[in-house]
Amino acid sequence: MNSEHIVKSFDEELQQLNTVVLRMGGVAEAQFAGAVDAMVRRDSALAEKVVKGDEAIDQMDLELDEDAIRTLALRQPMANDLREVISALKISSDLERIGDYAKNIAKRTIALNQLAHHEAVRSIPRMAKLVQAIIKDVLDAYANHDSNRALDVWHRDEEVDEMYTALFRELLTYMMEDPRNITPCTHLLFIAKNVERIGDHATNIAETTHYLTTGKRIEGGRPKSDTTSFQVVEPEDNQDAQDGKKKEGV
Repeated sequence: MNSEHIVKSFDEELQQLNTVVLRMGGVAEAQFAGAVDAMVRRDSALAEKVVKGDEAIDQMDLELDEDAIRTLALRQPMANDLREVISALKISSDLERIGDYAKNIAKRTIALNQLAHHEAVRSIPRMAKLVQAIIKDVLDAYANHDSNRALDVWHRDEEVDEMYTALFRELLTYMMEDPRNITPCTHLLFIAKNVERIGDHATNIAETTHYLTTGKRIEGGRPKSDTTSFQVVEPEDNQDAQDGKKKEGV
């Protein structure tokens, strides 16, 4: 096999990794959009579809892991090529987690639909719309190796945190006003936290994309405006934590 053919086949392998990442990104976007739509429309059937659809993202994540490990073992890439492979691995992991959080939103929606409609639901779609735009932009940044766009996404995470903090306070107020609001607002708190965490993973992808493109880390600490953990114990989705431990073999 001549060197030209080796280089061509290696380029094709790197392109395949890129293609799988972008395909995963498209599915993760659709899963998140479907979960939010199911919540707004109180559509349990759609929510169930989102829950079942998570398997597709998991399968693509496994496929990419295997391809990346094979490429590392056989090609022993260096410099830019090594960053391409490692970045694909890291981004696929973030996309897999986005899929998990979308699944959790769908599960909470199914539970929420068993209760009377609560007006606080209206506050979540605005936050979700911002996160959806961030996911789209960061995937475009990755596809085009656009470090400036990735940096813009990185800065927008602060806006998501501010919206989450405001929503957190709003839901706590509802619960203090009437004990009957506690159950639906608890589900909405979990949903809001999942949306915020999806934003965090999109920001992770922005950091990885910037490093992939420039070879440099983004300087300074990540801008954060989520102050809820300083007020009360922050809600954490136990099912999500359990799912994560299972995937990590804990």
